[in-house]
Amino acid sequence: MTTAHQQENEAAGADPGGAAPGGAEAAGLLALPGGPPAAAAARATPGSAARPLPARLACALAALSGLFYFLGFPGIDLWPISFFGLVPLIVALRGQAPRRAALLGWIAGFVMTMTGFYWLLEMLRVFSGFPTILCALFMAILCAYQAGRIALCGWLYGRAEARGWPGPVVFALAFVTSELVYPLLFPWYFGASVHNAPVMGQVADLGGPYLVGLVLVAANLAIAELVNFRLDRAQPSAGPEGAPRDGGAGGPGAGPRRGRPLNRALLAVGVAAPALTAVYGVLRMRAVDAAASAAEPVRIGIVQPNLALFDRRNAVKIHVNRTRELARKGADLVVWSEAGVPQAFRESTYQREIQRSLTSRLGVPTVVGTVVHRQGATREERGVSFNTALMADQDGKILGRYDKQYLLAFGEYLPFGEMIPYLYTLSPNSGRFSPGTSLAPLPWNGHRIAAMICYEDILPHFVNKLVAHGDPDLLVNLTNDAWFGDSTEPWIHLALAKMRAIEHRRYLVRATNSGVSAIVDPVGRVVVHSDTFKEQTLLGEARFMRATTVYGTVGDLPWYLAAVASAAMAFFSRPKRPPSTSAR
Repeated sequence: MTTAHQQENEAAGADPGGAAPGGAEAAGLLALPGGPPAAAAARATPGSAARPLPARLACALAALSGLFYFLGFPGIDLWPISFFGLVPLIVALRGQAPRRAALLGWIAGFVMTMTGFYWLLEMLRVFSGFPTILCALFMAILCAYQAGRIALCGWLYGRAEARGWPGPVVFALAFVTSELVYPLLFPWYFGASVHNAPVMGQVADLGGPYLVGLVLVAANLAIAELVNFRLDRAQPSAGPEGAPRDGGAGGPGAGPRRGRPLNRALLAVGVAAPALTAVYGVLRMRAVDAAASAAEPVRIGIVQPNLALFDRRNAVKIHVNRTRELARKGADLVVWSEAGVPQAFRESTYQREIQRSLTSRLGVPTVVGTVVHRQGATREERGVSFNTALMADQDGKILGRYDKQYLLAFGEYLPFGEMIPYLYTLSPNSGRFSPGTSLAPLPWNGHRIAAMICYEDILPHFVNKLVAHGDPDLLVNLTNDAWFGDSTEPWIHLALAKMRAIEHRRYLVRATNSGVSAIVDPVGRVVVHSDTFKEQTLLGEARFMRATTVYGTVGDLPWYLAAVASAAMAFFSRPKRPPSTSAR
């Protein structure tokens, strides 16, 4: 049996996804707050008995969620906001047609990226050399694209809710799906917002950043249920024909709606999920700390040279002098930042060139960031360059090499640049690097070190492959965040990277050019960290550890199954329950 609300939409010619035909869709987007209740009811999706909020109010709530998302994120670090920051968006989405839901998601995403990723403007200005106004336009376009991730969440939610699936389940699956499958130039994960509350992040060893984010989503859904329940009770009850009693909303016969019960199961999940996560976190932190205390220690030195982007004349001198200082202080292993040695070495001769001119002078095992160039087979064939990390022993001999595999678009290569070489003349500061192919760890003293370069440490699926392939006992990241200026970006990068230490229960060492350099322990705590835009060295203790985790073993498979379920709900209606005997 269909509801009176469903019959009303079908009679009006609504499509199966809940979108109004023709101009009615546009009219719904521009609806004014406080419009007629009948018009608002007509805009609801067929599978939802909820009356959607007026368009302007819904847009304002979506924008508020985008702002909350930004405020709870690393750099600002008002992380408790993450437990309720999505509530305005969830309330705004209820009952909306898919296209409207996608628009609301996009608004939330655009506000979040324009405020939280403000440092993109500096990166675009430095890389391209274009005027600031033009860079601001490019930034807006990029943020508009990045906002598509939450738009996808809204669209999946609107589609599935219109087909009768329960809203809380639909939103949770849509949120995880959008985080998993939407391609981003600068990835971010909602779960990273609790990076300064390690007890809440320990479930990352079970399900990666997606599970941490899902716990936060559960809390948001529970609070949103309370808000929606109050809104439903505040709405006037309707007569048998769908019109308010006694001729109008707020009239003498209008009363609160009491038909929908409070979803107490959802409230229980919203409370239990964070509580159980915290309990798990406490227990796991104790167990991992005990395992770490029994593991082999290693004193790690980090050189942060704070080199200017386009003036690296003193790069080698700074690195050599600082490395010798760390060796005198007792460092067992020193790590340099990405491309710490600015000149490129020929692939055919780089091992002896680097040993003769550089690493033989250090006197301590060192992970060196540099560039290796492979010449073309013929004079006409263009050579290729690799963003490389090298492992040198105490005598300067090169023991291993890793070439970066995930290149940063516009920074290390230009999309379509090989097909249209002229693009590189328009953006002269963009690199022309090629991706590496080997996942082999760097060997040293009987240990295996997994190297990641630049933003590879914020890609959970890639680090999963890296760990599965080499079974390393230490994670090392070489990066250079100076492109983004003195902003929150280095802190966001660190927060996102900390998840990798938890997911694989290994120490993570990050060496950066301008900060934030750090050593992170296997429960996500920062052992030691640097300041930003300051030349300095760090010396701290890490431990060689190996562990098998659920997320390291299973990876993202459960989340891809969740994505399949979300897509199925978006395209197939929920099976109808047969009428009960008592109702006949």
